[in-house]
Amino acid sequence: MAKFEPVLLGETTEIKLMNRIDRKYWFTLAQLPGLLEKAFPFYHILEIEGQRLMEYHTTYFDTEKDEMYLTHHNQKLNRYKIRRRNYVNSNTGFFEVKLKNNKCRTIKERIATDFENSEISRTENNFLETSSPFGNKTLQPALKNRFYRITLIHKQKTDRCTIDLKPKFWNTKDEIQFDDLVIFELKRKSSLKSSPMVLWLREMKIRQRGLSKYCTGRAMLEPSLKQNAFKPRLRFLQKLKENNPTENENTANSWNCSDTNR
Repeated sequence: MAKFEPVLLGETTEIKLMNRIDRKYWFTLAQLPGLLEKAFPFYHILEIEGQRLMEYHTTYFDTEKDEMYLTHHNQKLNRYKIRRRNYVNSNTGFFEVKLKNNKCRTIKERIATDFENSEISRTENNFLETSSPFGNKTLQPALKNRFYRITLIHKQKTDRCTIDLKPKFWNTKDEIQFDDLVIFELKRKSSLKSSPMVLWLREMKIRQRGLSKYCTGRAMLEPSLKQNAFKPRLRFLQKLKENNPTENENTANSWNCSDTNR
């Protein structure tokens, strides 16, 4: 990480990519240094107050019937995630709505908020009414998580890569942490194919695997939830937890969003 030239938070405004195409990969920590070696001549690293590894805390919300979880599990697009996130290093908090639409684009809207709020405020509820179908529904905290993030930004500002380490998930009953897991997400305004990251990941035999942190954490902690569509990922994560991942589960389900300009 020390090899990278830094970019400051105020210099990243034009590549926040609140409306984007993205692709997610999961792999082991041992593979990360090789990828960073390939990337450092072409990418800057986000630096805040001299720190390059950022801490994030998140609370996810859902309805009493787990509508957002089940919509994702049932492979439907036009699906939402609602969360309150604390960006620890920059000391900021946002209430965020993420939509994955039927054109496989991720659209994120957010408002500044106090992360310590345990209930959804009137301001946040008004925001939900204008940015989601959940403004008139009762939402409750469904999952909390914490992770540490490296953010790489291409020197031509064509794409943004987030690299999340040591994700921990917990609810009121249990918790689970993955010390050897890397969650890598590539984000661009349009087609992902022209990103050098796609080529490098392919060369390293790291294949695309899509699964949200929210659904993963809930499925791992709540076996009673419907999770048939997630089982290949969950088996991989369980074996990773046991320090024995298998390559034949390093595949993408057919329902993942394809790289498209639609």
